[in-house]
Amino acid sequence: MDRAGRIVIPKELRDAIGLTVGPVDVHVVGNAIQIEIPDADAPLEQDEDGLWTIGTSGTAITDDDVRELRHGLQQR
Repeated sequence: MDRAGRIVIPKELRDAIGLTVGPVDVHVVGNAIQIEIPDADAPLEQDEDGLWTIGTSGTAITDDDVRELRHGLQQR
């Protein structure tokens, strides 16, 4: 991971699941981050900033959730 928090997913892994340029769903699962290709039939929604996102039924994570997760991982 670089200083900006970006992670490069190796081409072999992207190819294995058909990951191409476009939106992805990202979830925190325990102490892991799960990336999924969104359902093509999922509805598009426009957020308060005017950005288009894929509608989800899951619980959104907050900045505090991410801080807690990072803190917990650093304590290991």
